[in-house]
Amino acid sequence: MLELTAGRTERRARLAVALVFGTNGLVYANLLPRFPQIKADLALSNTELGLAVAAMPFAALLAGLTAGPLIARFTSARVASFGMVVIALGVVLVGFAPSWALFATAMLLTGASDAVVDVAQNAHGLRVQRRYGRSILNSFHAVWSVGAVVGGLMGAAAAGAALPLPVHLGLSSLLSVLIALAVYPLLLRGPDSDDRADAGPDADAAAGGETAAAPSRPWSGLAPRTVLLLVVFGLIATSGTLVEDSGATWAAVYLQGLGAGAAVAGLGFVALQGCQFVGRLIGDRMVDRFGQRAVARSGGGLVLAGMGLALAFPSVPGTVAGFGVAGFGVATLVPAAMTAADHLPGLAPGTGLTIVTWLMRVGFLVSPPVVGVIADATSLRTGLLVVPVAGLTVLLAAGVLPRALARTGRAAGPGSPAT
Repeated sequence: MLELTAGRTERRARLAVALVFGTNGLVYANLLPRFPQIKADLALSNTELGLAVAAMPFAALLAGLTAGPLIARFTSARVASFGMVVIALGVVLVGFAPSWALFATAMLLTGASDAVVDVAQNAHGLRVQRRYGRSILNSFHAVWSVGAVVGGLMGAAAAGAALPLPVHLGLSSLLSVLIALAVYPLLLRGPDSDDRADAGPDADAAAGGETAAAPSRPWSGLAPRTVLLLVVFGLIATSGTLVEDSGATWAAVYLQGLGAGAAVAGLGFVALQGCQFVGRLIGDRMVDRFGQRAVARSGGGLVLAGMGLALAFPSVPGTVAGFGVAGFGVATLVPAAMTAADHLPGLAPGTGLTIVTWLMRVGFLVSPPVVGVIADATSLRTGLLVVPVAGLTVLLAAGVLPRALARTGRAAGPGSPAT
């Protein structure tokens, strides 16, 4: 393993990437507490709201394929910083949308640009991580959670104060853009490929666990067991994102249905993101001590119990607490599934990660309209049963995850004993 020392350039870049992650969480989270008002203003059914929100992951599913070429052409630094302008434009257009069609179109633009920025900010975070010579990527995702919590609080406060949507979303989006553009000079210079070439194979192994022995073709040596494991890893990751999306899309609507005011209704999402942030802060230590499999199973149990009780005995405080417990439960699920998938034998580096990420985007696409259709046919309380079901799914499927990480930094094989 290469011994790398982080200098002033790397420390500045780390701060800059963290702020890009934070603004990415901030800009969209401002919109979430305003969904009940948008639903009322446009006279939308639950199904229509779910379909409009699903336009975002649908666009992300398609646009995500363009992220690589854009990063190769413009570098991850430019795409991450300047792409925030396009995300902000989409969020602002939501505030001006006079109909369902234009609302959905604005969500399409937001989702497409967010998918590209998401890949770019993670790619640049990995550049900085390679310079550091140790894992720091989780800290960036924790800062994203902070941005999402702050954005949710801003949106809840704006809803409580009845601030007009165009004014609120315009100001919050402007703030996000100014931060993202201001930190651009602090990001690493040069093409991303040059940085990876300089880092060398040992640094790559330290950062992501790949080895020089990995096959060069994405599908070399693909076995049925590998396909099955990828599907299960994708199911675990999708269960985690389904819980997140339910809190983002439906928490405010459901809480208002229980009698919460506009400001309080936004706290369901804030509780989920806040507790998820705490889980991400301590997640590495929990995994080191108890193992990835045990942590994932415990997380699934927390989601099942927390939201199961909240839905069985509905109340505003209980629901806010339920979303908080669920957020803590899913904190480590997506990184666990991604790490396990990226270390499957017979796949070129990054192939498993790409497949799991794509499956997650499918989950984001399907979740809002499914909950909306169930809610219209029965009730939103029934629709939100997908959250404890997701917890149960993780509880049953977590056995495929490794118990622990090998000393080399690579995951122990699925189902293998701890090393």
